[in-house]
Parts: sequence; C-alpha cells; structure tokens
Amino acid sequence: MNKEWKIFLWFAAAFMLIYFLPVGEGRFDNAVMEGLHLAKWYTREHVLLCLVPAFFIAGAVSVFVRKESVMKYLGPRAKKTVAYGVASVSGSVLAVCSCTVLPLFAGIYRMGAGIGPATAFLYSGPAINVLAIVLTGKVLGWKIGVARAVGAVVFSIVIGLLMHFIFRKEEIERQGDLKLSSEEPFLNLRRNIVYFASMIGILVFANWAKPDDAAGFWMSVYSIKWILTSLFALLLGFVLAAWFKIKVWKIAATAVIAAAFVILFPGYPVFAFTAAAAGISIILVTGKGEGRTWFDSTWEFTKQILPLLFIGVLASGFFLGRPGHEGIIPSEWVSNLVGGNSIFANFFASVVAAFMYFATLTEVPILEGLIGSGMGKGPALALLLAGPALSLPSMLVLRSIFGTKKTVVYVLLVVVMATITGLLFGMLVD
Repeated sequence: MNKEWKIFLWFAAAFMLIYFLPVGEGRFDNAVMEGLHLAKWYTREHVLLCLVPAFFIAGAVSVFVRKESVMKYLGPRAKKTVAYGVASVSGSVLAVCSCTVLPLFAGIYRMGAGIGPATAFLYSGPAINVLAIVLTGKVLGWKIGVARAVGAVVFSIVIGLLMHFIFRKEEIERQGDLKLSSEEPFLNLRRNIVYFASMIGILVFANWAKPDDAAGFWMSVYSIKWILTSLFALLLGFVLAAWFKIKVWKIAATAVIAAAFVILFPGYPVFAFTAAAAGISIILVTGKGEGRTWFDSTWEFTKQILPLLFIGVLASGFFLGRPGHEGIIPSEWVSNLVGGNSIFANFFASVVAAFMYFATLTEVPILEGLIGSGMGKGPALALLLAGPALSLPSMLVLRSIFGTKKTVVYVLLVVVMATITGLLFGMLVD
C-alpha cells in the first residue's frame, strides 16, 4: 500500500506542477527560451569540438592505459609531489571547460586514480587556463589576474589533498577492489604517448579560443588552429592504420570526405571536423578487435554523461540565463547582492558561479559588466575561482561518477575556499 501511495503522490505532484505552471507570463516564457537557447548554443559550440574528442580520449584511457600505470602516478599511495604535479599539469594543458573535463576525469578515476589527484585534475582543467588568466589580467587588472593564477594552482592541490584526507578509508577499500591485469598492453609506452598526443592535440587546437589581441603568439596559434588540428588528425590516422590494423583506404576515404567539406564549406570547419569524427566512428563500430573495444568504451561514457549535461544546461539557462540575458532569476538581484566585500557577497558570488555554466573565456566579459555595476573585487575573484571549475551540469555528472557525498563535499570545498579567498583578496586590495 505504501508503494501505491507514493505513486499517487508523484501523480498529484506532477498534476499540481503542470496545473499551476505560469505559462504565458513573460519572465517564465523567457526563462524557458533561455534554457533552449543555451542548450542550442552548447550543442553547436561544445558537443562536437569539445565533448566528442573528450569521450574518445576517455574511452581510450579505460581500454589502453594500464591500471598499474595510473595507480603508480595518480594512485592514493603515489608520491604526493608526483601525483598532484602530474594531475595539475595535465589538467592545465587541456584547458577545457567544466563539462568537457568530466569524461577525462571519469576515465582516470575508474582506472584507479586516487580521489585526491583525480579531483586536482578535475579542478585544474577548467580553472588553470593560461589564456583565460592572461585575459583576466588585461581586462580586469593585473592584481586579480595574478590572484586568479595563484589561487587556481593552490586550489587544485589543496582541494585534492582535502578530498584524499576526507575519503581516505573509502579510497583504500576502492583500491583493494580494483583488479589488475596481467596481460601485455596492446600499445607499448611509446605508442601510447603518440596515440594520446594525437587525440589531445585535436582537442586542444580545435578549441583554441580567439585572443583579445589581434597580434602576438596566441593570435598566431589561433590563425593556424585548423592546420594544427588537421596535422594531429593525420597522426591519429597513421596510428589507426599502423597499430590498429585498420585498412588504409578507410582512413583515406574519411580524410577525402573531410577535405571535401573544407572545400565546399570553407567558413564552417566544424562540418569537416564532424565528418571526420563520424567517419572514424563508423570505421570503429563496424570493425573488430581493439578498435571496436575502444568505441564501445567511448559509447558507454557518452550514454552516461551526455544526457545529464543537457539536463543541467537546460536548467542552468532557465534559472540564470546566458551571458547578457536573464533567466527566471533577475540579473539585478545578483548585481545587488555581490557589491562590496562582505562574507555574504563573496559566498553568494561563489554559489552563483558554482551553478552557472561558463564556457572558456566567457567569465571575463561577464565579470567586466558586473564590476561596472558595482561588484566588489573580492566577489569577482571568488566567482573566477568557483565558476569555471563548477556548473550545474557538471554537478549532475559528478554525482553519477562518484556519488552524492563526494560530489557535495567537492562542491562545498570549492565554494568555501573561493569565499575565503575572495574575502581576503578584497580586504587586501581595499
């Protein structure tokens, strides 16, 4: 009978929600559209160029990287200097958003990485972005730029160490349950380096953001980003043909089709990128052996992570809107609550930043507008330290990877540390 009552209550709750849904009211309708707009933008700008390569890399990690290697360098018993150094450096090299880093985090965590180094990698990927830090210093001032750089590095290590300390007993049990393989690896160390370098190169350069300056090193890299992406794609094609024993004509056909899209649609390189990714997927899914195993692992990550990301993006757009556009929560409320340098202002900035989705580099112009509206320098830094590393979509995915308790603790650590750091920075600059 209790089960039937629960079903009835769910029906009643759904009925009441739909019955009183404020459809037709301007703010509600606008918030719904903002959720859809953000989801559309996210699909166009991040799924194909960011998530697809990240899923393939995560699938490759779970198939071709030996657990012994992961545990040696990132396991709970690894030397702390090595584990956290490798985690923070590898995360910062990728320079991805809070959602794109999730498949990569899931891959290394499931392969045996300790929760400390894994969360250091999770934080450092979106937070320690060299280009974003440079842009922050130029637009918002060198003080906040330096504070962001130092804070992000310190956060990645401290949060990782705290997660390791809090969950050390559970980690010992998890490590004991991991089964080590006695089989010889499919790819030796040298080949694995080349294999992963090709995919990481594609991920990094396909998503290389346009810098603010029209000249300089960053702009010169941006101007040839698709050439560099193509070179890494050719390297991956060589790996598939030489080491995965995939027929050369299949790789060549995929390259020709991608080149055709470049010629037909020169202003839309994403079309060629999509054609190449689709071609590789078809080759792997219709094949056998290690290539098919790689694709199956990639597909498992995709099924687990992608739906939750879209649910989170829709919710984030509904409540907080896009940059420059309001969701159901008026932006005026946010501006009024982050003025000055009180504990509440820093805490509120950290919480809002934790739930809002920031694409790479978008946090800087958003903050420029908020500071112009009276936002304090302390809350601004708190937002910079919490925002890029967290978002509502990423929280939903993290919960599916390592549970509710660890996710809540990780989010709280980021929010509390960002609040304290913002408060101290605000007192210092004032």
